Amino acid sequence: MLYLCATPIGNLGDITLRTLETLKACDAVYCEDTRRTAQLLNHFSIEKPLVSCHTHNEKMRSVEVVAALKAGKELVYVSDAGMPGVSDPGAVLVQACIENDLPFTVLPGASAVLTAAVLSGLSSQPFSFFGFLPRETKPRRQMLDAIASTAHLCILYESPHRVQDTLKDLLDRLGDCEAAVLRELTKKFESVYRGRLTTLIETFAEEPKGECVICVLPELQQAGEAVDPTSVMDELLKTLSVKDAAAVAAEKLHIPKKQAYAMALEQKGKGE
Repeated sequence: MLYLCATPIGNLGDITLRTLETLKACDAVYCEDTRRTAQLLNHFSIEKPLVSCHTHNEKMRSVEVVAALKAGKELVYVSDAGMPGVSDPGAVLVQACIENDLPFTVLPGASAVLTAAVLSGLSSQPFSFFGFLPRETKPRRQMLDAIASTAHLCILYESPHRVQDTLKDLLDRLGDCEAAVLRELTKKFESVYRGRLTTLIETFAEEPKGECVICVLPELQQAGEAVDPTSVMDELLKTLSVKDAAAVAAEKLHIPKKQAYAMALEQKGKGE
């Protein structure tokens, strides 16, 4: 069996008893960073062989894992913090197990996404998780467009070096909506900053310390606010084709796709 185990995102006390028992009983631990995992195991007086398995070698390691599982080994996979496969390696190992009809399971535990969703204080049902925004211009713009078309809470991870830039990009694409930035979750200096994007941009004029989670509620979810379909379409057509703008508008405005496409054609014609 392969056990994908969630590990603490800051406070070591958040590890589960089940994960500790599984770590003690397994034959080997595959991990994103052997140094960080060694610190975790040492804290709980656990000694096990550690094998590095990160983004750049996960495909190769999956072959080893398959062979070990076929030989009857009990293996654990942990990423640096949180749940493997959620903005962390682990998905390749899962697919390898499925393709080879080998057993695997997930041991739940600490999760920055779930912690942030509740701690943000924003409406969290439903929510969408987008991971880290790409740095490259085109895919970054595409993800921002996807966030703008999402009619509920959106959650992002971000490095402290880029928090303010990401908040500015969100402001430019979404307008001045309600948001929250959560820093150093579960750690001693855990902090939560709530307010509109303009306020948070000022708050993070100086680079913070520690990893951050950004939660943002697109303006369409602000209760009682009227939405101008023409303005929405005009904004979408600045960066998207008629077809793509219509698809996004249909979801955002909750109208039929044919109606959105006709509107996009009409607005495009007026602008030419």
